Amino acid sequence: MTQPTELSSWKELTTHHHDMRDFSLREELDKSDRLDTLSIIFEDMMFDFSKHLITKDTTDLLISLAQASGIEKMRDQMFSGAPINNTENRSVLHVACRAPKSASIMVNGENVIPFIHQVLEQMEKFSNSVRAGIHTGYTGHPITDVVNIGIGGSDLGPRYVVEALQDFCDGPKVHFVSNVDGSDINATLKNLDPSTTIFIIASKTFTTEETMLNAQVAKDWFLKFAPQDAIEKHFVALSTNLDAVRKFGISEENMFPFRDWVGGRYSLWSAIGLSITLAVGFERFRELLDGARAMDEHFLSAPLNKNIPVLMGLLGIWYRNFYGYPTHLLLPYDRRLGKMAKFTQQMDMESNGKAIDRDGHHVDYATGPVIFGEPGTDSQHSFMQLVHQSPTPIPADVILCKNPAHDLHQNHISLMANCLAQTRALAIGQTLEEAGGDPSRIFTGNRPSTTIILPQLDPFHLGALIAAYEHKVFVQGIVWNLNSFDQPGVELGKILAKPIRKMIEERTIEEDMDCSTKALAEFLIK
Repeated sequence: MTQPTELSSWKELTTHHHDMRDFSLREELDKSDRLDTLSIIFEDMMFDFSKHLITKDTTDLLISLAQASGIEKMRDQMFSGAPINNTENRSVLHVACRAPKSASIMVNGENVIPFIHQVLEQMEKFSNSVRAGIHTGYTGHPITDVVNIGIGGSDLGPRYVVEALQDFCDGPKVHFVSNVDGSDINATLKNLDPSTTIFIIASKTFTTEETMLNAQVAKDWFLKFAPQDAIEKHFVALSTNLDAVRKFGISEENMFPFRDWVGGRYSLWSAIGLSITLAVGFERFRELLDGARAMDEHFLSAPLNKNIPVLMGLLGIWYRNFYGYPTHLLLPYDRRLGKMAKFTQQMDMESNGKAIDRDGHHVDYATGPVIFGEPGTDSQHSFMQLVHQSPTPIPADVILCKNPAHDLHQNHISLMANCLAQTRALAIGQTLEEAGGDPSRIFTGNRPSTTIILPQLDPFHLGALIAAYEHKVFVQGIVWNLNSFDQPGVELGKILAKPIRKMIEERTIEEDMDCSTKALAEFLIK
């Protein structure tokens, strides 16, 4: 395939970027029609792209780049079930998990939609039974706590959603354990009652080291209080490895399967979302799926120049490759979205943090940015100083909810005012004259941001928001000619950990180990 840097639209964008050196957001934002042409209303959500370093020529050239990169063709292939994960020869079908029953998506001759809805029905039945007090613990008491044991996408996705939807959590309290650091699971277990706790073991292969270590700790803890046959009532598996699940002691009816065409960082829509259904109820989980499906349909049908994920992705390309900005900030003005940056870090950086393209060649251009962020207004008193005045600008997405879930009116007015003030300050800056002649208070402005306003933080709009970022990552991966759906960097670390673990356990040093790692291991075992 042609390298993106060889495309005529890429070369034209390079020239255009040079021509944009005198562009001023301060001047552009005085034009009344700018918001009309650079904002999109979708399902009562507003996506405002007006505070970006772009003109109509910029968007036209970026759209040409998207078309030349084959965005539309690859998008349609993903939704149809084609194996676009070329290194693992797999389909990429997290989108199928939110498709309606009437859909048909074929993978190796099988329509996968009936399987998906069969699992959804299993999740609905189980979560309804637990939440209604029908499925009880081994002593007959209702379940009060759920511990989700996973790592990566099996943890971050559900954890993000449950925290974001905390105002809808009316089921058992859901806890999350991911870190192999024993203090994580110890801190969780010490306040729980084994007779009223369910453990969800989330591991596709049921062999993930961190997850299975923590699962064994949970099992050993549980069996200090309960008989062996009580495991069936208190442990469930999100997996495809039936033999390993049975060996652990979990009954087949408490195994919730998913297929290898659902990648971990895109898996909250699948059986991995069981903890979400237990926390908020299956109907709200369905609304989450509906919101994501609405964004899927928009991504499939909207013209590229009015397509939210396409524009989000292309703007990221514009700043990463033409301005050379290495970082991207997620700044939610909502405490409930506190895990947004962490969740999106994995989705984005694990997908596109790569130097080898789909054809096996080393790339000679920048790929995935560093993603970071924390909620405002706290962030205004920490890293926002750098965001405003660092010599290297940081593009930002700022997220706000129009209607809060509380009645503290003045608090919300202050929150909204601070949010809009930050994006305005980033865009227009402050001149020496406006700073009263104090050069330390000069702000250059011209720091780009997207403002996303949700009507309220509910399951539907959260689902749409997450899906928008999923498709943004997809768009960037296609332009960069990457496979966004494998993770060789994760696998390498696991491979290298095995001989090191053996050294530490057996208190012996491998002679062919590098001198630094050898010295560190010696220090640990002596």
